Amino acid sequence: FGTGAVKITPAHDHDDFATGRRHDLPLIDVMTDDGRMNDQAGAYAGLTTTEARERIVADLEAQGDLVGTQAHEMVIGACERSDDILEPRLKTQWFIKVAPMAERAMAAVKEGRTRFVTPRFERTFFEWMENIHDWNVSRQLWWGHRIPVWYGPNGETVCVGPNDTPPAGDGWTQDPDVLDTWFSSALWPFSTMGWPARTADLSRFYPTSLLVTGYDILFFWVVRMMLFGLYAMDGEVPFRTVLLHGLVRDKYGKKMSKSRGNTVDPLDWMDAYGSDALRFSLARGANPGLDQPANEEWVAAARNFCNKLWNATRFAILNGATVEGDLPTELGPADRWICSRLDEVTAEVDGHLASYEFAKATAALYHFVWDEFCDWYLELAKVSLTSGDDAAAAATRRVLGEVLDVSLRMLHPFVPFVTETLWTTLTGGESLVVAPWPHATGQRRDAAAQTEVAALQSVVTEVRRFRSDQGLRPGQRVPARLSGLDSAGVAAHEPSIRALARLEAPTDGFAPTATLGSANGVTVELDLSGTLDVAAETARLGRDLATAEKERTQTEAKLGNADFLAKAPDHVVANIRDRAAIASAEIERITAQLAALRSHA
Repeated sequence: FGTGAVKITPAHDHDDFATGRRHDLPLIDVMTDDGRMNDQAGAYAGLTTTEARERIVADLEAQGDLVGTQAHEMVIGACERSDDILEPRLKTQWFIKVAPMAERAMAAVKEGRTRFVTPRFERTFFEWMENIHDWNVSRQLWWGHRIPVWYGPNGETVCVGPNDTPPAGDGWTQDPDVLDTWFSSALWPFSTMGWPARTADLSRFYPTSLLVTGYDILFFWVVRMMLFGLYAMDGEVPFRTVLLHGLVRDKYGKKMSKSRGNTVDPLDWMDAYGSDALRFSLARGANPGLDQPANEEWVAAARNFCNKLWNATRFAILNGATVEGDLPTELGPADRWICSRLDEVTAEVDGHLASYEFAKATAALYHFVWDEFCDWYLELAKVSLTSGDDAAAAATRRVLGEVLDVSLRMLHPFVPFVTETLWTTLTGGESLVVAPWPHATGQRRDAAAQTEVAALQSVVTEVRRFRSDQGLRPGQRVPARLSGLDSAGVAAHEPSIRALARLEAPTDGFAPTATLGSANGVTVELDLSGTLDVAAETARLGRDLATAEKERTQTEAKLGNADFLAKAPDHVVANIRDRAAIASAEIERITAQLAALRSHA
């Protein structure tokens, strides 16, 4: 602390030890194994370290040499069990010379025999390996693999191999230390399968195709397994691919620790929300190499997803969904749409799993099942099932079974318990554990059906948004007249549009009080006599009009800029023209709606 006096204790401090070696200082050990001062400590011999410090201060004061004492905070190692201060001591240690082994490991990565996911961890791997030091494998613990070294009465040192007999006789003792935990762990890929014997298991399962572990033990475990595997297995790597996942942190992104008090007991969340919910929540955040926060709200949302899946399967079973036989050749637009999307999602999930993008795979499945299958297809299926058309209803039942069969198979790795129950009940199959994994064929892709259903969704969404703005009850039916269905290609879907948007057919005396338009040209006139909030609707349309006018102003400004037209690519200019045309059409539509509102005010 600015005194100019620097203590150098090469036998009792890690940094001082390095300094002592550089300057060839004597290594004076002043401590015994039980933490007391030895004869080198002179008058303080026999005292504990704490007692010696106190005695030194007292002696300095008695001699008149003590200027003063001052409390200050400092970082010092302590035992997590007893809180005793850790006192470094110079001890005889065993090391492994790892530099030659590191060269072989680096070569394996450079040659592509082992690859990291994500590749950015290769940089970390090489930084460590290029600056690696000899590995100290001696540990002073009560448990572990005992170091196989014996010391004789005359200074002999004998390292005993697997088939050797330890030396016997008076004066022979085994080294009291145990091997570093990571030394034992490094043997895992081959020692668990009969090595050093060349067993059938060892031949089949070494090297492993994939190792999954946290990036925080890349050096501690992954590197050590590579060093030992290449050494013990004739230059063969222990694994082909290393997938390094991130850490699970608290909901604020901080590392969990007992001292912070922010740890989460997963058993509590499993009891509250189910094991599947916790598993799915973790999978949704599993981006390769990135940490993820653990938020109870996300686990609750995953539980809701499992409930949604359960209810959808229950609906399908109660309505006679089937999984036997091929899909019918004649399917309705909604059936063709969901089959097309199922094939696309199957291919998407396969691609994400192949690249270990578990978060993207779960997100794709979540949005397909919840947003498309449950929110849209099940509602469209209800119309088909109650239409009175037996062939259409039978086709829908088969499609319901097909979509759930495939979806449950793909969800099984992420929510194994609920999917197992639902799938075996739906299909009568033995178990999802042995069921074949689904693969996309591309034969069910149907762009026309997807365009058609997208148009239907646009109309229904616009009406639902309007109903919400008006504060209409979800089940309240409203008289409405639909026009432009033919030009939009959704004329056949009028029953579905009316069912999903809660719209009744107009009767005598129908007098529209509000007009809505969708992006595809469908117009919906509604009679909200006595229920229309004219002021609220006028304000809403005013906001929409301002947005459309801003869009038209911006696009027309670009189209009026000669420099922009000369430099911009043709497709960019075409896109701007389309945006300007859409904005103009929106302005015209909204202006007409405002005029109609004023006439009914």
